[in-house]
Amino acid sequence: MKKATVFLLLISINLISLKLASAQSKNEILIRNATVMTAAKGTLENTDILIQNGKIARIGKNLKAASNAQTIDATGKFVTPGIVDCHSHTMMDAVNEFSYSVTSMTRIRDVLNPTDIAIYRGLAGGVTAANLLHGSANAIGGQNSTVKFKYGKPVEDFVIADAPPGIKFALGENPKRTNFNPAPGQTPRYPRTRMGVLEVIRDAFIRARDYKKDWDDFRAKRTTVQPRRDLELDPLVEVIEGKRLVHAHGYRSDEHLNLMLLADEFGFRVATLQHALEAYKIAPEIAKRGTAASIFADSWSYKLEAYDSIPYNGYILWKNGVNVSINSDSNERMRRLNLDAAKMMKYGGVPEEESLKMITLNPAKQLGIDKRTGSIETGKDADIVIWTAHPFSVYARPDLTMIEGEIYFDRSKDIAKRAELQKEREALEKLDVNRAPGSGGTPPARPSEHRQEDLDEADGGNR
Repeated sequence: MKKATVFLLLISINLISLKLASAQSKNEILIRNATVMTAAKGTLENTDILIQNGKIARIGKNLKAASNAQTIDATGKFVTPGIVDCHSHTMMDAVNEFSYSVTSMTRIRDVLNPTDIAIYRGLAGGVTAANLLHGSANAIGGQNSTVKFKYGKPVEDFVIADAPPGIKFALGENPKRTNFNPAPGQTPRYPRTRMGVLEVIRDAFIRARDYKKDWDDFRAKRTTVQPRRDLELDPLVEVIEGKRLVHAHGYRSDEHLNLMLLADEFGFRVATLQHALEAYKIAPEIAKRGTAASIFADSWSYKLEAYDSIPYNGYILWKNGVNVSINSDSNERMRRLNLDAAKMMKYGGVPEEESLKMITLNPAKQLGIDKRTGSIETGKDADIVIWTAHPFSVYARPDLTMIEGEIYFDRSKDIAKRAELQKEREALEKLDVNRAPGSGGTPPARPSEHRQEDLDEADGGNR
């Protein structure tokens, strides 16, 4: 009886093992014979990558995979980690809450639109993850969302659950409303000067520090009166406690230095200086605090604050030991971040891998997601881009963009669908009731022309 029980148990274990092996092999992808730019351990020639269950399982030559694994021949092609954009407003139905100077209670998570076509276009440019930030209308803006561009999936699948939460700060022209005049008879919103912007931030942290003390006293039973919950101050307490990252919009070096000094005063670290076009002037001060910079490669002079930038900004920051990333702040520029990284080699001679890191591993570190993405290493998420040529070439295009081993952009399929999509567009435009008949539109039907069953359906079937 015991022998029979053991025999049946062994059969069950073997069957379970076979099922697990079969399930695993179905989720296997083998990329063969590529030039792999790891962004961590150099560039590997004629190298394979084995992906299992969304993770990078092995990297090497002549790797073996299950017989039913998907095999991608990448001979003559380049493979990089997915691009991480550290400053984006893609897939957001709202960017700014203009009403107050401090809007830390608002959340970008509440306005995410997973159907935004810019997501797909970003994937077509090799972007797999992004830091979605509130706008710069407020000295302290709303809470961010760090996402992966899983186009076609529910919005819940986009948000990276274990990414540290963040918040947007802003300095200079935008929060002091330089280019925005109130309507006649309307009182201008405070602040209206640069010193006012800094005062708003300091005042908010004084209130947050007092609020934190009230809660600390209540939890330690030094008082029996429970403080009133304050949704504006809760995120700022998290900043003081080091639980929420500060991403600070700004251009001028004096303002960014002032913010870092204020952070010293309240005992927190600014995670990233965003834009930071003059950051080269204070590079040692930034490096000393462990603050990072997320910059434009060579975009400046589009407003007064942006006049004093130089294309060597990234090189000088990198040379001083600052973690530098290059961001887009634009649905258009997002698709060409690979070329912005190439500019770091041109202006200052940043080494190739360090330039690649500025759009992959470095922004991942700035967002606290580098343990899972940003480089091609065993155990990390298979967020991978296969390029037709060296990614720093103007002729390079992503052939495939995958996130966690799932292909979200396939150039060959995209090309095959273009004729079909064009026909669909023409048909929809022809039937567009919002266009005038003289422009090719179809006029809306009069009520008398509707069929009774259509009216019944529109009424929910209650007629």
